[in-house]
Amino acid sequence: MKLVRHAAAVAVIVTGGALALAAPASASASASAPTAAKSAAVAAPSEAPVAKYNGACGAGHKVIDSANMENLGTTFLTYNNTTGENCVVTVRTKAGAPVKMFARLSSKTGGTATDSGQFTTYAGPVYIEAPGECVTWEGGITTYSTKGTGHCG
Repeated sequence: MKLVRHAAAVAVIVTGGALALAAPASASASASAPTAAKSAAVAAPSEAPVAKYNGACGAGHKVIDSANMENLGTTFLTYNNTTGENCVVTVRTKAGAPVKMFARLSSKTGGTATDSGQFTTYAGPVYIEAPGECVTWEGGITTYSTKGTGHCG
């Protein structure tokens, strides 16, 4: 059973409704689907996920973004339109002996949720309710990580 840990730290800076990060990707708000739409300035992910999303975030959660860590696995950001809940899970491409992994999600009002440890298959899920807000999400497997990636909605 996975445990979800919440902390009060926040790593998001919001200025004028936009997420200010040194991350490679960000998205703008959308009235029709919070966090689901991306701005025209941000290209869609250039590569398909190397791991398959495992449904760990639960019913109603749809994958809205992902980031690979070489061929080791993929971190997925999901969103539930009904609940306004964001979720992050890091999934290994191939299960094996436990390795260091993490999944992290944060927002201005929701704080930070992290799951970190030695896992055989996946880290997370971690959740934050942040409808219409910018979130920062990241994951890692062994020494690889996705770095903080922003998504606004």
